[in-house]
Amino acid sequence: MTEFVFLYSTFPDEASARRVAEALVQARLAACVNLSAPMTSIYEWQGKLETGPEVAAFIKTRRALVDQAIATARPLHPYTVPCFLILPIDGGSADYLAWAKAQTTPK
Repeated sequence: MTEFVFLYSTFPDEASARRVAEALVQARLAACVNLSAPMTSIYEWQGKLETGPEVAAFIKTRRALVDQAIATARPLHPYTVPCFLILPIDGGSADYLAWAKAQTTPK
C-alpha cells in the first residue's frame, strides 16, 4: 500500500467540482483531480427519492493531507452534506508516485 489515496467526492455540476479541484491543486493538497462526465445519482434525501446528474471527482492526494484537503474543500462545496470518501491506492508506477509526492509537497 502506498501513502497515496483517492479522496472521492461528488458535485452537482462541473463548475463547482472544478472550483474545488483548482483550490486543492493550487494549495498542493492534491497532485491531480480527475472529473468524470456527468453521471446519474439516485438517493434519498429528507425522506424523498431524488435522481439527478452529478460530477465525480477523484482527488489524488497523500493520506497525511486528507484532513486538510477536506477542510479546504468543505466550505467550497455546494452540498449541505458533501461526500468525502477515502479510497486506498495499493500501488502504482514509481515515476508517477514520485511526481505526485513532489506536487503535494510544499515549495
